[in-house]
Amino acid sequence: MSDAPQLETFEQLVGRGAAPRVVGSGFEFIEGPVWHPKDRFLLFSDIPANTRYRFDGKAAHVQANPSRKGNGMTYDADLNLLVCEHATSSVARFAGGANGAREVLASHFEGKELNSPNDIVVGKDGSIYFTDPTYGRMPVYGVERPVQLGFQGVYRVTADRKLELMVEKSMFAQPNGLCFSPDESRLYVNDTEQANIRVFDVRNGGLTNMRIFASGISDPNLAGVPDGMKCDAHGNIWVTAPGGLWIYAPDGALIGKVAVPEAVANLHWGGRDWRTLFITASTSLYAMDVKVGPHQEPFMTG
Repeated sequence: MSDAPQLETFEQLVGRGAAPRVVGSGFEFIEGPVWHPKDRFLLFSDIPANTRYRFDGKAAHVQANPSRKGNGMTYDADLNLLVCEHATSSVARFAGGANGAREVLASHFEGKELNSPNDIVVGKDGSIYFTDPTYGRMPVYGVERPVQLGFQGVYRVTADRKLELMVEKSMFAQPNGLCFSPDESRLYVNDTEQANIRVFDVRNGGLTNMRIFASGISDPNLAGVPDGMKCDAHGNIWVTAPGGLWIYAPDGALIGKVAVPEAVANLHWGGRDWRTLFITASTSLYAMDVKVGPHQEPFMTG
């Protein structure tokens, strides 16, 4: 692909001259942003501070402390909040939203504690997919303690509450961000340590036909690694990476890069028209107006 069409496509997605602006700062390391479609606020996690924040468009306020070192978050179709908790090695659901009653959906596999659920998505059938690297068992980002499982997997909680391992135990080093394609026929999962993105076909909830979608997502001269990842309405993949965000077309071609001053951990669309991209980047929350919105996840029509 020549430089000219790449730039044109990038401008169609991001807009000419668009740049992230700081809308909150002074945090330790923030992650897991998610936008509430009805009440129009952003939740995000400060993992080392053990705090969950609510950003109302003007300022960030403490929503929960302690937060059990929550990381990735999303909502299900009923707007129950789902949180990957590092401190408890659990996926928890909060009924009706962040202030609701807490229920653990997943905490053990084959009789052993999960490592530390990290990022999470919900399918149209209500099943929940999440990654389980070991970062939440490290100092600062979790509670330091030995791992029990001995592998890092990708899981599904079915509609009837069964926990299923979706990949071979040896496939991932540190699985992290994940997202569906707009029609949910594909699931993308990145690996922070391997610096790549895998894509699977989704068949009856299962994952098949694994292949490498993108590799070499690294640069020793720039801060940032594959971590959070989202898919836009056109099927393009936005992933955190060295220097900010890298955007890939559905065929795996690199469209362009969004420069962010700090190392980026995650991203999420929000705003009244879903055209504001919120970026959690180390000590600061950024926002950027873009030309494309997210693919419609089940909770976004709530």
